[in-house]
Amino acid sequence: MSISAADVNKLRQMTGAGMMDCKKALQETNGDFEAAVDFLRKKGAKISANRADRDAKEGAIIAKTSSDRKTGVIVQLSSETDFVAKNEDFVAFAHKLAEVALANQPESIDAFKALAMDGATVGDKITDQVAKIGEKIDVVKYELVKGDNLVAYIHAGNRLGVLVSMNNAPSDANMVAGKDAAMQIAALNPVGVDKEDVDPTVIEREIAIGMDQARAEGKPENMLEKIAQGKLGKFYKDNTLLNQEFVKDGSKTVAQMLNEAESGLSVISFKRISL
Repeated sequence: MSISAADVNKLRQMTGAGMMDCKKALQETNGDFEAAVDFLRKKGAKISANRADRDAKEGAIIAKTSSDRKTGVIVQLSSETDFVAKNEDFVAFAHKLAEVALANQPESIDAFKALAMDGATVGDKITDQVAKIGEKIDVVKYELVKGDNLVAYIHAGNRLGVLVSMNNAPSDANMVAGKDAAMQIAALNPVGVDKEDVDPTVIEREIAIGMDQARAEGKPENMLEKIAQGKLGKFYKDNTLLNQEFVKDGSKTVAQMLNEAESGLSVISFKRISL
């Protein structure tokens, strides 16, 4: 019998199974929806609805930039298990999603899922993967960055992705330095690029903590503020990218490393996503 697109879509909404699976199920059961649902269950396709409440804390994070290094994306595709996250097909699918995002530059996850991908939407393709793999899978984080000079870095095992935006025009020298900066961000997770990027509430908290620590050590009240400011300087050194010691060479800061790689080179901003 002839199966309408509306019927296929209805079954898909009911089950979360892929479009082709739904069409086949309706054809095999002569359009009987209850029988079609049973057919899908027997084939293992009715997965999405069954797994809606499952935790998906594993996955793959992909960071990519355009060839001119002016646009970058980070996509986190989640899975339930590390076994799936390391699967070559799953990682390849995550890379494909990042390529689609980079080509279309959607502004949000919802806009991303509505994009066309191989004859369907990104959302449809994700649902198909849920049915195929048997785990809850979804795009849970997405970042779009534009700039004059972007460098992407993916940490081992696709568990962390970084995008770094720098000021100078792209070159081979600052590509290497940008990668080093991205690795620094991956390893030490700074709260900002420089002192000016630190949230004022964080600064207030650090000063309050520093004063309380000094008070507990018996320091005089009129010295507490000065002591706390000194501790704040240590906080900046430990937690802001440009002031951190460079992980590959502790004799210099990240700011010094960048300037030595190329005169005037610095980081403007960064994005970091991790599992």
